[in-house]
Amino acid sequence: MRRMLWGWIAVALLAGGSPAEAEWAIDLEGGFAFSGYNDIRIPGDGGTEFSFSEELSTESAPYARLRVGRRWDDRHDLRLLAAPLRLSAEGTLDRDLDFAGARFAAGEALEGTYRFDSYRVTYRYLFSISRRIDAAIGLTAKIRDAEIRVASDERTASKANTGFVPLIAFAFDWALSDGVHLRVEGDALVGPQGRAEDLFIGLTHPLSGHMLLRGGYRLLEGGADVDEVYNFTLIHYAALGVEVVP
Repeated sequence: MRRMLWGWIAVALLAGGSPAEAEWAIDLEGGFAFSGYNDIRIPGDGGTEFSFSEELSTESAPYARLRVGRRWDDRHDLRLLAAPLRLSAEGTLDRDLDFAGARFAAGEALEGTYRFDSYRVTYRYLFSISRRIDAAIGLTAKIRDAEIRVASDERTASKANTGFVPLIAFAFDWALSDGVHLRVEGDALVGPQGRAEDLFIGLTHPLSGHMLLRGGYRLLEGGADVDEVYNFTLIHYAALGVEVVP
C-alpha cells in the first residue's frame, strides 16, 4: 500500500503547473515527544485494557518530520510528509495482561514499544481573509503504519496495523508584525469508530530571504475502538522547525 501511495505522490508532485510556475519548499521539524494518555486493549473485544503511559512508565523521545511541498498559481499547495514516531515504556502491572493472544502475569517486568509512523499527501487551496491573515483548506490522504509491542523475559506479543485515513487539512497564518507570524495548521477528522488530530500552533520568524524558523507546540491525538484494536492516544510535542521557502 505504501508503494502505491509513494507512486501516486510522485505523479501528483510532478503534475500541475510548469516548473517555471511552481515553487518548491522543504520543511524539517524536530524536538521531543511526550506521552499523555495512551489507553490500549488488544483485541478490542477481549483483551485487558491498560495504560501505556500511566501504569507503565513512558519515556520522552526525540522525533523528526520531513515535509516537501510544491505551490503553483499562488493558490494551490501540495505537500508530502513523513512523520515517524517511537515511544518506549517499561514497568509492571498489578494484574494479568491479556494482549494480542499472549498472557503476561501480574508483577512480570514488561517492556513496551509504541510505533506510529505517518505518511501523508496533502492538497490545500490558499486564500486571504484579510491583509494580515492567510488561510488554507484541503484534504489529506494518510497512511498509518503502526505497531504496539509488549515483551517480557518469557514472551513477546505485538499488533501491527497499516491503513488509510482521510483527513481535513487546514491552516491559518497571522502576521503579528513584519517578521513574526502566528501559525495554526493541522489535519483532523472525527468518525463513528475513531478520530485523528494533528495540530500545530506556534510562531515563525525569517532567518534569511529563503529560510524560516518555526517553534511551538504540536498535539497528536486520536484512536479507534474496533473489534481488533482499542487504542486512544495523546502525544505532546515540543517542536522546532526550519523551512526553506522560495
